[in-house]
Amino acid sequence: MLHRIAEISRAVAAEPARNAKVGLLAGLLRELGPAEGAAAVALLSGESRRQRIGVGPAALGDLPAPAPAPSLGVLETEDALAAIAAVHGAGARAERRRLLDALFGRATGPEQELLAGVLVGDLRQGALDALLGDAVAKAAGVPAPAVRRALMLRGSARAVAGAALTDGEPALRAFGLRVGRAVRPMLAAAAPDTAAALERIDGPAALEWKLDGIRVQVHRDGREVAVFTRSLDEITGRVPELVEAALALPVGSAVLDGEAIALGPGGRPRPFQVTAARAASRQDPARLRAETPLRPFFFDLLHLDGTDLLDLPAARRWAALEQAVPAGLRVPGLLTGDPGQAEAFLRDALGHGHEGVLVKDPAAPYAAGRRGAGWIKVKPHHTLDLVVLAAEWGSGRRRGFLSNLHLGARAAGAQGLPPWVMLGKTFKGLTDELLVWQTRELLAREVGRDSTTVRVRPELVVEVAFDGLQRSPRYPAGLALRFARVVRYRDDKLAEEADTVAAVRALAAAGPG
Repeated sequence: MLHRIAEISRAVAAEPARNAKVGLLAGLLRELGPAEGAAAVALLSGESRRQRIGVGPAALGDLPAPAPAPSLGVLETEDALAAIAAVHGAGARAERRRLLDALFGRATGPEQELLAGVLVGDLRQGALDALLGDAVAKAAGVPAPAVRRALMLRGSARAVAGAALTDGEPALRAFGLRVGRAVRPMLAAAAPDTAAALERIDGPAALEWKLDGIRVQVHRDGREVAVFTRSLDEITGRVPELVEAALALPVGSAVLDGEAIALGPGGRPRPFQVTAARAASRQDPARLRAETPLRPFFFDLLHLDGTDLLDLPAARRWAALEQAVPAGLRVPGLLTGDPGQAEAFLRDALGHGHEGVLVKDPAAPYAAGRRGAGWIKVKPHHTLDLVVLAAEWGSGRRRGFLSNLHLGARAAGAQGLPPWVMLGKTFKGLTDELLVWQTRELLAREVGRDSTTVRVRPELVVEVAFDGLQRSPRYPAGLALRFARVVRYRDDKLAEEADTVAAVRALAAAGPG
């Protein structure tokens, strides 16, 4: 039945109306039944990919020819992906390649497109996690809030979908917060500035420094500690200093939300990729700790000594946090409704090398796994004027359009670099109208192509917003954009007026990330 998932995935990508998307997915889940429906949710939500399958875009460039007819089931596809993820050690790359070819060789063209999107996290169907949650609710005939709460507490879309589709709302009510099992983290909406953020909150707001580290959720039960990332991966063995910090707290059991960050001289944050690389490394933790120590900063408390705090107002959770965690391990904050004080607090955060502030509603519960009005992030966005060097053909509703842009800066005489230096790719920020326009304009400048990418004359200048820069060995300048998105094309600028590699390097040296 993988072909039905592929068909519905394409239909969802092409459907603009949210309710219609939910209806399509709910119909699919009813058609598949509980076991296959739960597996389909895991596939579409990206849970299958979170097994660290070890397959990236490069491995998908030379696949077997599509199968002439569908034969793959969703459960055997899930098993095949798990088998690929389990391959480690000597010869792992060749064995993964063999298993990947075997899987894709049995897949039809639409199924190959679905699998490729799953493996690289590029289904492009619009807020898919939220859509799937509502689709599970519709298919199972249960309230959507019950599904969302179960997802928050259990963390596994597959487990929640299976429970809802099998036993309905009573099974969902059985899910609760359990110390030692990760909870989906609460997320923040965005505002352009602190004044706009304050306007969304009734009364004084709590402001906190927004640290450019990795999100961590630390669980302690007696002398047992578990540390999870934002994506719910467990990294306990890699971060012994976080374990020690948790064990030093005067609590019996707790679930803490916060950030871990590598600090340099004077307490300034080191670049994001330094922190991320340390947390991701499976090498000798003691050696890595000595080279790049991580420090936790906590900002929320979800459970304390047998009592769940998720549904309490944030102010009460913070009061409990102050009693449980010393000030040196808490994120600096300020309670104010004054726009001037809020702006000064933002400047102070930026001056200390952090990426912005979070503005929080003291009355809000912990809405895990969701972006809501309770948390609002404010951070200045950098922009660069870059040149389009190439573009990749889109998939799903962007099929037939040039979508993913290859972005470059001028070398401007920088030694050892080509005239145009690639800094990254993005398909974010493109409207339907802009897709049509840029496809026409880029094809008019085509100088070559392969099966996925069209190379163009470096003439079109595009303004790109991004959240920071990180070191990257993939690109000639050693830098890559983080979370880049298109703001607008600059038809008022020539390519010779685009930003230079020197300017990009100066920006990287001046700010966090």
